[in-house]
Amino acid sequence: MARERRPTQIIGMSFLDVMSCGLGAVILFFMIINAQVNETTESDNSDLMSESTRLEIEVLDGRKKMVLAKNTIEDLDDQKVRAEGQIAQIIALLEELRAELSKYDKDTLAKIERVEKLQSDIESLEKEVQRLLALAADRDSEGTKARTFKGIGDRQYLTGLRVGGNHVLILIDNSASMLDAKLVNIIRRRNMAKRDKLRAVKWRQAVASVDWLVTQLSPEAKFQIYMFNTEATAAVKGSDGVWLDMSDVNQIDAAIKALRRAPPQNGTNMHAAYRVIRQLTPQPDNVILITDGLPTMQESSTSRRMISGQERFALHTQAVREIPSGVPINTLLFPMEGDYDAAVAYWALAHMTAGSFVSVSRDWP
Repeated sequence: MARERRPTQIIGMSFLDVMSCGLGAVILFFMIINAQVNETTESDNSDLMSESTRLEIEVLDGRKKMVLAKNTIEDLDDQKVRAEGQIAQIIALLEELRAELSKYDKDTLAKIERVEKLQSDIESLEKEVQRLLALAADRDSEGTKARTFKGIGDRQYLTGLRVGGNHVLILIDNSASMLDAKLVNIIRRRNMAKRDKLRAVKWRQAVASVDWLVTQLSPEAKFQIYMFNTEATAAVKGSDGVWLDMSDVNQIDAAIKALRRAPPQNGTNMHAAYRVIRQLTPQPDNVILITDGLPTMQESSTSRRMISGQERFALHTQAVREIPSGVPINTLLFPMEGDYDAAVAYWALAHMTAGSFVSVSRDWP
């Protein structure tokens, strides 16, 4: 069965009007919403703007501070670089100063050494001049000497010793102590054979001293050489109490040879040595005593095996009484170990008799 159609109704409002109304409604709705959004936005933007402005200011301040800090760091770096450069310059200057100071020190030391060397050269030249003058004087007088003696290094001098005179007596100690300067060696050597005793350095030096002394005497002088230990005997046999002539070379050679063949032995009797002065006629005007210490005995023999230093000094004091007045005693002392009073005693003897005293060195004459 057929469906009936509804009847068509005709609308009086046109489609365009509808669309216009709808668009207007949309516009109105948009305007309402936009107004609310603007109001909200404006109220919120003021706080945000102020906060944004504050943050921007802080950022600007931070940037300024960062720029200042960067500039400060750069300045500090520049100062550090300049300081390091100055330090390097100062270090280099110090090194230069040290090098210069070291150079000055070396120059000063070299100058001092040169001055000292010059002074040493001057002293050496002065000594050489003195030696040459002495040698020239010796050569001038060599023709008037009966005997010559050449010491080691031309040491033919002895300051302060009087070796002149018209009648010169030489007394040389020939006791066992003349074997050595040390007591232990003296004890050891006195038991040796004769040839070993004659080789003793101390005795050979004493004989060489006599040889040198003889060469210093005038050819017109008279001389005599006596050896003494327990007794005093003339070096030349048969010449006791007699003066020998310096002009007689054979007598001089005989006296020196006799000393070289007489080994040191026994004790020391200074009484016997000083008695010789009175036995010679005329008495000597110069006595040269060669010894190494104080006496150990008063007579030609003794039973004592030990003697103290005080007792030796007492023996010396007694023996000195044997010396006639007006006779100078010039002593050549060869120091011996342990005899500490000898130097004082013989110095006093030289002072008392207007003589001289010399302590002989190991390398003289």
